[in-house]
Amino acid sequence: MSNDAIYIDRFLEMMAAETGASLNTISAYRSDLEQASDFMKGALSQADHGALEKITHEWSDLKNSSISRKSSSLRRFFGFLMEEGFRQDDPSPALPRPGKQRNLPKILSHEEIARLFETIESCLSNPKAKPGDLRLSALIELLYGSGLRASELVSLPRRSVMGDRPFLIVRGKGGKERLVPISDRARNAVSRWTAFVDEDEDYLFPSRTGHLSRIRLYQIIRDLAVKAGISPAKISPHVLRHAFATHLLEGGADLRALQVLLGHSDISTTQIYTHVDSARLVELVNNRHPLNRHDLTR
Repeated sequence: MSNDAIYIDRFLEMMAAETGASLNTISAYRSDLEQASDFMKGALSQADHGALEKITHEWSDLKNSSISRKSSSLRRFFGFLMEEGFRQDDPSPALPRPGKQRNLPKILSHEEIARLFETIESCLSNPKAKPGDLRLSALIELLYGSGLRASELVSLPRRSVMGDRPFLIVRGKGGKERLVPISDRARNAVSRWTAFVDEDEDYLFPSRTGHLSRIRLYQIIRDLAVKAGISPAKISPHVLRHAFATHLLEGGADLRALQVLLGHSDISTTQIYTHVDSARLVELVNNRHPLNRHDLTR
């Protein structure tokens, strides 16, 4: 089996587990990636800018929607390769971006987030609470409280949360480091969980083979959703990251601050969250604009 075939299988496995992609979506991704790999004679995973330009030239007769889908498939594939450390650079800027509206991120309401935490508190208050419940609490506090990517969370070193230091140093996409604030309650949740992690462990969330996998993290969160009475189709680690960003913006955070917190290299990536303020702005205009008063002389 070629490296491309191995990487494509791992990527699709991640897509199915972490994002809940449907069979049709997975099939479309596989088709796009395998076609590109065939064109590259099995060396898609090593493609540079020039190679991608040659691939996109082959798409010249396709509709914009097809080009957009293929570009998205390859872009996410190269993002996966970087996150997993299979390559150090990202050639995807060479891919075309046909005019197409970006899908808005899935988000959870404040009420749904509250139900998740209420479910966790119920587990922790049980006299028969297990270490797994403490791990769950730490995972959710960091996902929703700090907006970490799933890959960043599962690979946190055991000593990443120290004493009363109010931040984490996280290594994100492309190996870039950033400071991520951590709340008092998150530090407390991590501290309670760390008591069950052997001091010789390298990772905060260890497993038999290293650290907790993203697939296992996804399963843990889905199980929590079921217990909280929330459709598991609505939730994933990335959805909790979206909720972190969305609710911060609703609370008054500006886009630049959000960009830093999320570790986005381009502000345009962060701008997708501006949709969340639309309802609040409409309500603001309806309730506060002078023309909506019955008597403008008052």
